[in-house]
Amino acid sequence: MRPLPACSFSRKFVALTGLLLLSAQPAAAAEDDAPKGPAVTVLKVAKSCFSDIVEATGTIIAREETSVRPERPGLKVTEVLAEAGDTTTAGQVLARLALPEGGTLQVTAPVAGVIATSTAQIGNLASAKGEALFTIVARSEYDLVGLVATTDIRKLAVGQQATVRIAGAGDLDGKVRRIGPTVEPNIQQGMVYIGISSQKRLLLNASGRALIKTGQSCNVAVPLTAVQYSSAGTVVQVIRRNRVETKRVEVGLMSGGNIEVRDGLNEGDVVVARAGALLREGDPVRPAMAAEAAK
Repeated sequence: MRPLPACSFSRKFVALTGLLLLSAQPAAAAEDDAPKGPAVTVLKVAKSCFSDIVEATGTIIAREETSVRPERPGLKVTEVLAEAGDTTTAGQVLARLALPEGGTLQVTAPVAGVIATSTAQIGNLASAKGEALFTIVARSEYDLVGLVATTDIRKLAVGQQATVRIAGAGDLDGKVRRIGPTVEPNIQQGMVYIGISSQKRLLLNASGRALIKTGQSCNVAVPLTAVQYSSAGTVVQVIRRNRVETKRVEVGLMSGGNIEVRDGLNEGDVVVARAGALLREGDPVRPAMAAEAAK
C-alpha cells in the first residue's frame, strides 16, 4: 500500500478535529442552558374569589318572648300537655286548669313557636299576675346579639347573610337584622343583631359566633406561604428564566390558606410556593411545579 501524502493526512486530521469541535459545542451550550442552583417548588398564579367575612361573637336571645298565663287567679293545674323545648302552633292546648265552679279552663298558645320555659305542674296554682305557666319564643325567631370590632362595623349592612355557629346546634343561616348605633367605649366594639329562624330549640343565653359575608373580591391569589413580610414591604418571589425576581405586592383578603393579590402579579406568573430568606434576587434555581413535586 502506498503511504498517504503528508498534506492529505493533515487535511483529514483538521476536518476530523473540526467535526469533534462542532459536535461538542451543542453539548456545552445545553450545559450552559441547564437550570442551576437549588431545587424549588413553584406554582402558576391563578385567579380566585374571596369573601369578605366579618366575625361577631355573642349570645342567643329570643327576638320576642310571649308569656302564657290564665286570665283568672287561683286556678289549679290539672293537666300539662306541653313542656319546655316543644314546638307549638297558635291555639294549641298547653294545659288544663280546674275552675272553682266546676269544669276546666284550657290554656292555649297565643302564637306559634318554641316553648322556652315552663313552670306548669299538676296541683300548682296559676294566676293572671303570677309566674307565667309557659314562655314561648314567638315564631321560633332568635337573635344572636354579637359584638363586632369598630373597624368592621362600617362594612355591615342590614340584610347581609351570615352563618351562625352555636355549640350543639351546628351551623344555622342568619341575616343581619339591626346594627347598634353606638360603640362600647371600654372595648371599642359595636353591637349587631343577627336574626335566626330555627325549628330547633336554641338554648337562650348560649354562646354563638356569626360569620357575616359583607362582600366579595376576585383577583389572582397565592398561598400564604408564598408571601414574605419585611421592612421593604410585602413581597413574592417570582421565577423568570430560572432566576429569582423579588416583586412587591399589595395583598387583600385571605381564605383557606390563600391570599388575594390586588397588585404586583399577573395570572400565569410562576412564584416560589414557599418563599424563604435563603433565596435572593437573581439567584439561579431549578424550579419544579407543585403538582409534579408532589408525585
